[in-house]
Amino acid sequence: MAINLLDLDAASLTAFLAGHGQKPFRARQLLRWMHRFGQSDFDAMTDLARSLREKLHEIALVRPPTVVADRLSDDGTRKFLFDVGGGNAVESVFIPEDDRGTLCISTQAGCALDCSFCSTGKQGFNRNLTVAEIIGQLWQAGHALGAYQCGTTQTPERLISNVVLMGMGEPLANLDNTVMALRLMLDDNAYGLSRRRVTVSTSGLVPAMDRLRDECPVALAVSLHAPNDGLRDELVPINRKYPLSQLLAACRRYLDKAPRDFVTFEYVMLDGVNDSDAQAHELLALTRDVPCKFNLIPFNPFPGSPYRRSPQLRIRRFAEILLAAGVVTTTRKTRGDDIDAACGQLAGQVLDRTQRTSRRSFAIHLQAGEAGR
Repeated sequence: MAINLLDLDAASLTAFLAGHGQKPFRARQLLRWMHRFGQSDFDAMTDLARSLREKLHEIALVRPPTVVADRLSDDGTRKFLFDVGGGNAVESVFIPEDDRGTLCISTQAGCALDCSFCSTGKQGFNRNLTVAEIIGQLWQAGHALGAYQCGTTQTPERLISNVVLMGMGEPLANLDNTVMALRLMLDDNAYGLSRRRVTVSTSGLVPAMDRLRDECPVALAVSLHAPNDGLRDELVPINRKYPLSQLLAACRRYLDKAPRDFVTFEYVMLDGVNDSDAQAHELLALTRDVPCKFNLIPFNPFPGSPYRRSPQLRIRRFAEILLAAGVVTTTRKTRGDDIDAACGQLAGQVLDRTQRTSRRSFAIHLQAGEAGR
């Protein structure tokens, strides 16, 4: 059975080729062709020996997930829908700005964490994405955006300068595949991104945060959303397993090896729920020992949600309190709202929407929850 080479990082690709009598430099060549130049045709990889190209046709392939929809927002945001088989599809979003181009990618088909304000969580959980399905979103977006100059030795244009793992799913509940995809993003023979320009967002799977710190530390964003355990238990149910004291301790440990000297705390603004002046002060007290910045996220409504977006004046007042205490605070600009590409709106399509409850325990305990090994 042919192996999908997009599932392999540098180490595993080197080992795979060594098993077929090839030297390590062949892995570097293949990585450059597949990821730096977006090439999937072995015959076009002209600096590979003909015998190797013939062998690769027999034993391997380069197969990213198929793009089944590509929608462009009025503000330039672009949303891709990818077929990942079994009746499932996942989404990623490209956000162009003057000084960067950010791709938000997914790591799971659905999500098992069931955060009460997130439409993705309400659709249920089906499965983890493979490495090829994670990195393939970056591969396909590069093609769609014209970033590759296939079949040449020129350097492709860097249209995607930043990657955030903030799409569908909890990245640290799919830790092994996420780490391998991250290594490809950072590899100079592949995408060559800086650790500072790759961000993993987590709802707070503490053991997996420690493993990420040790195995592949990149920038870290934590979905906080509440200033105390009582409210966070309601909004982010994983808090019942890893409460705020454990989460913040993990954040402090992570900073020992992080490429940035702060953690970004994401905080969705819910009208009358978590947006009062008192809660802003409580938030400051909670995080006073963690070097951090806050990213306030105006809630994006979806059908059936009981929540409303905090009024703009309330968001501004909340931000002013944090800023007055000397904490860097930004308010996320809503992008792609007209194509349901805004934060918390990625829903994709999951074949079996009944699995959320039965799989929640599994998703929490897989590589992440039992990751102390």
